[in-house]
Amino acid sequence: MEHRLSQRVEGGLPILVYKRGMPVATGMIRDASRRGLFIATDYSDVRLNQTIELAFRFPERSQKGHCTLSAHVVRTDDGGLGVDFEGVENDGPTIAGLIAYLQEQASTDFLAGRFREHMH
Repeated sequence: MEHRLSQRVEGGLPILVYKRGMPVATGMIRDASRRGLFIATDYSDVRLNQTIELAFRFPERSQKGHCTLSAHVVRTDDGGLGVDFEGVENDGPTIAGLIAYLQEQASTDFLAGRFREHMH
């Protein structure tokens, strides 16, 4: 049984993975919390505890540029990478904004699904 320290929000946001300032992979945020992310990717050239950088942008928002976060790898499997924000320098509002965006998307997707179910 898993014991999470913070609630996970399902994702669906494209993300870029960087190592030493160079883009090395693309992926999709599968779930996120204030403490970390699981990134669905086929990229596997990472070590546990290795620090990586992540870049993403919110598609529906008018902000220019992208957001960046640092994380260290805590898990790898065939489906992707589990990363943790603890112990690395990050901007708290960026993490909070990401979680809020994913929650907003999840509730919009949920409501759209319920609406489609009632239309059939």
